[in-house]
Order: sequence, then C-alpha cells, then structure tokens
Amino acid sequence: MPVIRNIRRAVRGAKRRTVDLSHPSRSPLGNTVVNCVVYEDGVRQSGACPVDEAMQRVQKSGRGFVWLGLHEPSAEEFARIAELFELHPLAVEDAVHAHQRPKLEAYDETLFAVFKTCRYVEHQELTATSEVVDTGELMVFTGHQFVITIRHGRHGSLGPLREGLERNPELLATGPSSVLHAIADHVVDDFLAVADAMQDDIDQVETAVFSEHAARARSEAGRIYQLKRELLELRRAVAPLDRPLQALATRSLPPVDPDIRAYFRDVADHQARVTEQIGAYDALLDSILQAHLAQVTVAQNEDMRKITAWAAIVAVPTMVCGVYGMNFEHMPELRWVYGYPLTLGVITLACFVIHRGFRRNGWL
Repeated sequence: MPVIRNIRRAVRGAKRRTVDLSHPSRSPLGNTVVNCVVYEDGVRQSGACPVDEAMQRVQKSGRGFVWLGLHEPSAEEFARIAELFELHPLAVEDAVHAHQRPKLEAYDETLFAVFKTCRYVEHQELTATSEVVDTGELMVFTGHQFVITIRHGRHGSLGPLREGLERNPELLATGPSSVLHAIADHVVDDFLAVADAMQDDIDQVETAVFSEHAARARSEAGRIYQLKRELLELRRAVAPLDRPLQALATRSLPPVDPDIRAYFRDVADHQARVTEQIGAYDALLDSILQAHLAQVTVAQNEDMRKITAWAAIVAVPTMVCGVYGMNFEHMPELRWVYGYPLTLGVITLACFVIHRGFRRNGWL
C-alpha cells in the first residue's frame, strides 16, 4: 500500500518534537487519562468525550477506532476500562503493576505488547556514579476498534507521535495496527539514539585509558564499570524485544493488518542492529577494562622496580655505616687521617655506579 510507505518518515519526523501539554485533549503529566480520541477514516474527531461514550460511538458507526492514553493508572482506575474493553485479567495485572519484561501476548482478538522505553541522560562529565540510561515502560493493548497505551515513568510520551500520525490520516485509516507499528518503531528508534549517544561516553573513556597520563588512567575502572552497568540496562530493554517483533512480522495475528505486517520486519532489523551494537560496545568495554588493568599492573611493576633500585642504592651506605658502627677497637683505617673521606668517596662512587646501571636498564 503506497500510503504505508510513509510510516517511517512520519514517525521519525514526529518523535523529535516536544510535547505540548496545552493540547485541548491532553491532561498534565500525572493524571491517569492523558488522551481519549476517536479516529474515523484516519481523521481525528473533534470534541472530548468519556471512554465509554467514545467506544459506543465507534461501535455504532462500525468504522474507526479509539486511542486511549493512560499514565500509571491504579488497579481501581483501570478496572472499569478493562471491563469496558474486555481485557484479559492477566494482561490487566501486568499493565497496572509494570516492571514487566518486553513481550507480546495474544488474548483472543486482542494483543498485549510491553515495551521498555529508554532515554539518554545528559551529563557534563561521566563519573563512576553517572546515570546514563533511564528506562520506563509502555504497555499497548491493540484490538480491532481500540488502542490503549499505558505509560510508566516520566519519559516516553507519545504526544509527538500521535500528532505526527494525525498529520497522515491515510496512515491512521489502516487501523490500530498502524499505531502499534508506529509505537514499536518509535521505541526502537529511541534505542538507536541512546546507543549512538553512549558511543561518545565509550570513546571518552577509551581516550582517557590510552592517554599518556597514567596517573589519570588509574581512576578509570569505576567509569568503565558504570558504563557496563548502564549498557546492561539498555540490553535488558532491547534484547527481549526480538521475539515479539519477529512474531508481529511473520505471524498472522488478528488485529494486525496484513499490509502493516511487512513493516514490522524493518523495525525488527533496527532492533537487531541495536542488539549487535550493544554486543560490540560490551566487547569493547571488556577490552578497554583489560587494557586498563594491564596498564595498572605495568605501572605497579615500574613503581616496584624504582623502589627496588633505590633500596639497592641505599643498601651501600647502610652496609658500610653498619660495619663501622660496630665500635670494635681494631678495625682497618679506623685511626687513619684519610679514612673518613676515603670511606665517603667509596660510598659515593658505589652509589653512582649502581644508579647509572639502573638508569641504563630502565629501572630509574
């Protein structure tokens, strides 16, 4: 379908826009119902109405669908909505309590998808305690006549995405599955953005580790470990999404339009790219950490060699002074006029020769 070919361009153009909370149908962040809109033939219908009236309107007309957006609803608040849309109790429990693994489940004619949303946390300088990746959750119920999105966390708003899709009524006319695809594409594109941003942090750490300032490089272990922890957080959001996207791209699921199914393959390709990128980053950080530990070991060996060399130099005057400090009456040159300066000269010469030898061998 030619119209569907614009789906990625529409989503990419919309996702970078800021959220306008003054939108007439959008409540401030923190209210349960963020938006409830009826779409007919891809066109947003004017006027705000309660959820039950919106669903009755769609069922009466026999065309279009309802897009209901929620933010962290409680079990009591979501119970009436679950009853109205005949949602499965297991999916309802997962949607309310959050902290779910990315997945896709089919309940009769309804799909329940869980996505992890990610955001790169800007910071002036990466430290051993810097937060790099902030995650949230996004649940999507998709039926033939409705889309319900439940967002957990303070980021991952779908306002810009919704407004971008509304500028393409031909796209929305394909039904709720086009919204599901747009959300999946939006989430995966955010993964790509976070992974690309983390590349700068990895490059920064790599440059510091391989710089000539060894003293500074010794403090990099904490930053490397923190990056690995944040990379693990990103992996937990990206890796489990592989099977759900493959199922959407290959399986015949009731709410998914056959014309949309092929475009899930493109999202799956992007998700695979992020997974490979994370694997490469993890291997690179392992190599950087090993190189850092090797540098620390080499630096410690150099310090030990310097300490050993100076100990050998100091051992000469210590030994001579120790011998002549025994206070025996009959000792060589004890009462000779030139004995003291000769002893000092021998000590100085011996220390100079030993120091020169260590310098020549690179110990000092």
